[in-house]
Amino acid sequence: MVKHENLSLSYSLIMGRDPLPTNAVQPDAADVNDYLLADGTIVIPDGVTLTSFFDRNRRALGDSPSYRFIDYSKDPDGRVIDMSWNELWTRVRAIGARLQQVTRPGDRVAIVAPQGVEYVAAFFAAVHAGNTAVPLFAPSLTGHAERLTAVLADARPTVVLTTTAAAESAREFLRTHPVAGRPRLIAIDAIPASLASMFTEPNVSTDDVAYLQYTSGSTRIPAGVEITHRAVCTNVVQMAAGAGLDRGIRSVSWLPLYHDMGLLMLMFPALCGGYLVMLDPMAFVRRPFRWIKQLSAEAAYGRTFAAAPNFAYELTAERGLPPAGETVDLRNVVGLLNGSEPVTVSAIEKFTAAFEPYGLPKTAIKPSYGMAEATLGVATLAPDAAASAVYLDRSELAAGRAVVVTPDTPGSVAHVFSGPLMPDLWAVITNTEGAEVADGVVGEIWLHGNNIGRGYFRREEETQRTFGNKLQSRIEHGSHAEGAADNSFWLATGDLGVYIDGKLYLTGRVKDLIIVDGRNHYPHDIETTVSHASSAIRTGYVAAFSVPADSLSAEGSRAGERLVVVAERAAGVGRSDPAPIEAAVRAAVSREHHLRIADLRLVAAGSIPRTTSGKLARNACRAEYLDGRYDR
Repeated sequence: MVKHENLSLSYSLIMGRDPLPTNAVQPDAADVNDYLLADGTIVIPDGVTLTSFFDRNRRALGDSPSYRFIDYSKDPDGRVIDMSWNELWTRVRAIGARLQQVTRPGDRVAIVAPQGVEYVAAFFAAVHAGNTAVPLFAPSLTGHAERLTAVLADARPTVVLTTTAAAESAREFLRTHPVAGRPRLIAIDAIPASLASMFTEPNVSTDDVAYLQYTSGSTRIPAGVEITHRAVCTNVVQMAAGAGLDRGIRSVSWLPLYHDMGLLMLMFPALCGGYLVMLDPMAFVRRPFRWIKQLSAEAAYGRTFAAAPNFAYELTAERGLPPAGETVDLRNVVGLLNGSEPVTVSAIEKFTAAFEPYGLPKTAIKPSYGMAEATLGVATLAPDAAASAVYLDRSELAAGRAVVVTPDTPGSVAHVFSGPLMPDLWAVITNTEGAEVADGVVGEIWLHGNNIGRGYFRREEETQRTFGNKLQSRIEHGSHAEGAADNSFWLATGDLGVYIDGKLYLTGRVKDLIIVDGRNHYPHDIETTVSHASSAIRTGYVAAFSVPADSLSAEGSRAGERLVVVAERAAGVGRSDPAPIEAAVRAAVSREHHLRIADLRLVAAGSIPRTTSGKLARNACRAEYLDGRYDR
């Protein structure tokens, strides 16, 4: 358990203006950061919810922006759309009043709308009205209609909130659902502001479910994690303390608002004041420099932070450099959280090297560990810490042991340190029997803390299996469960990890392990080798997985599992002779992993499926492979 001193925060610059007067906030109003005690314990008082601070923020910040959206859909330079705290409070109450007319407390309310300030108002309105919000996306999001259908069928919302612009596509989409269970569709921007006066304060408990965070589905069908008000408030305080965030810090996010990382970015202004600048994810993907440009614009006023998955740093380093004539100053960009997927040394080095000439501090990138079941944040680097990695022996790691070697040792594998645990949170490494194992031994990571979700919506058996674990035994000396009650429930994360010198390192996913001839192999390790084997392979667009030997014609009726690799070709090599590329990849995997690739498929860019958050969807790729999707 990490101990922190009491975190005291105050309002700072808003939109470049002078700090607010000290009497701008009611003197009797609590500060969310007062809930972090001197011993590192976080205590969220009963009655506190996600929207408890909205009225105070409105009184303090008034016409200052709460959320800003830069719309690039019609203007390549971006059109600024602001929603002030006064406007947000009115919208939340107006939409909430409409919901109270057609729902009961606890009913699910899905947000099926494009990224923007109206999405933010809809989400918080559902929460404030006493409903359970289900943040999703508009049907226009390419390639994810099947996921949207599955989530709506699972969540069974009473109401779907959308915008006037997206209403027709949402209506067409909902027509595919059975009439009996079809939710009511409401366009939030058509609700009159005058309806706000009809809002009635609901009886909401801190331990009620605020929203369902559907998992990205990288290893299975998406499940709705029940996130309570207590869990969110706890995690915001944890991340503020762990990452050194304060109320004066500024932020820019292109992350999808239906993803756990993007959604939690909304919580900082909600609970701490200030404002957030948002971009659409596709606006970032098409021109990564837009993110850099907005970071520079915010950094002109003070300390600025952001968060993104690992692939975004690779992409921005390659395609996001400032064009000629653009002035960029990143000296005040003090924290860039890197998480949501395996963090690589190469991504950190490439991004840092690309933007150091523009003032980016060497300590800016913060490798982090998080997951939807823990609301989001589990571990991250301290403000003054630089990213680092440990190098482990690959063969020892395959046997479940972490043996540190030098970077130039043959068979060494880099593992990035994701930082110390957030305050008031425990993580232990367990074996298959649920007993804690010693440092240096690889096992499953189990978590315990008030930021952990309540369970999976309508999945009692899976909830018990994942969230309801009891630690069977602790190691005699140096237990990482020290301070947690003996009868505590633990979250089995499905992540593999190891403690080395008291530091937690992630090594992979339990379900992703490739087991061939009795030896364990980590798919991400193999994918990295493939990416580096040839410049004709798109870095980060490789999927390695195992299939039954008898499913491969070349293997006949042999038993066991065999390795398959699907790799996207880099730009400009579509017509190149595949033979030298395949030979280089096979040789590299054989040399580095002592493993034979049973089948290697070179495919066009965009062929490998990814989740809605951009993660590599290995299971989906495996299913498509077995279905013959990649047959030559």
